[in-house]
Amino acid sequence: MLIQIHMLQNYAPSNLNRDDSGSPKDAVFGGVRRGRISSQCLKRSIRRSSVFVDAFGDDGLLASRTRLLPKLIAAELEAMAVAPEDIAAIVQRVPEIGRESTKPTGAQATDEEPPETRQLIFVAPNEVRPLAEALLEQYRDAGKAWARTKIDRITGALQNTMPRSVDVAMFGRMTTSAAFEDVEAAVQVAHALSTNALTQEFDYFTAVDDLSGESGAGMIGDVEFNSSTYYKYLNVHWEGLLANLGGDVAVSRRAVLALVTAAAVAQPSGKQNSFAAHNLPDLIVLEVREQNLPVSYANAFLQPIRQGPNGIPSLMESSIKALMDYAGRMRRMYDLNGDERAAACSLDLELPDLTVCPSLSALTDWLGERLPG
Repeated sequence: MLIQIHMLQNYAPSNLNRDDSGSPKDAVFGGVRRGRISSQCLKRSIRRSSVFVDAFGDDGLLASRTRLLPKLIAAELEAMAVAPEDIAAIVQRVPEIGRESTKPTGAQATDEEPPETRQLIFVAPNEVRPLAEALLEQYRDAGKAWARTKIDRITGALQNTMPRSVDVAMFGRMTTSAAFEDVEAAVQVAHALSTNALTQEFDYFTAVDDLSGESGAGMIGDVEFNSSTYYKYLNVHWEGLLANLGGDVAVSRRAVLALVTAAAVAQPSGKQNSFAAHNLPDLIVLEVREQNLPVSYANAFLQPIRQGPNGIPSLMESSIKALMDYAGRMRRMYDLNGDERAAACSLDLELPDLTVCPSLSALTDWLGERLPG
């Protein structure tokens, strides 16, 4: 089963996702420059959202992406009442996990600056204790040879457990270490692209020194921003998610429903204190398909959308109409009319071949009735 999520969302002036120069990210699509929000930005906003934290935080079902694995291992060993000198010796080798070099790094743990792994590791709470226990067992077996043991031998003997974490199960994990199970993502997230051509603007600003008594600017700066209507697309492969969560149907159902809600309400954090662009989607479309055939409708916007004279119809209304027209043509061309489809929309528009739900909660209820279990 494939669950697909399509959204249209207009953001007020903002700089939600910046490139290395501080400019809002963009891309050329259909030969025209568009606004862009990266999939990585969207995924982080979803998994760090209050929706996910409220749904899974208390159950220990959310992972962390971190370089502080040595600190986590040290805390577990301390909880296991391991002697401090043994903890220090074990943790000294942990920063080598992830690069599997043949030479120990010799990194030393200190109170001021704990050692770190070279790469960020997406680690679930249920993985830390087995890792700590396996490292302790190897340390005791190796004895005085521990410091000279090759790291690839250490990691190769670690218990490689599948993480029971919703965000790892959804968004996947790839590491270069045998200590961790690679996880194929069950959720695909596209870069959000503006349906309209991009117009980048600059905010010139000054700040005055409140105490100097001078009338001139204490500093001068500028920041780039834009306002665009974005098309967002995500899909969930149900069987893949279920397998990643160890066959737990109840958690998998909760995960899919939380994903829909979080994708709708979670916001990228970039420059929000300056712009407060907290705008919700005006259209959310869900499609449930038995066939694993993902179809993005981004090509509905190959020709940039423009609002009508005097702003009527609006950019959002024109985008919705273009999306509905293109989706209908794709369904007819590829015989996709067996899909179950529903939508929630803030505008009073005709949405052909869709079950129209009055709210986001009603839309997730509709989806819940179609999920297994």
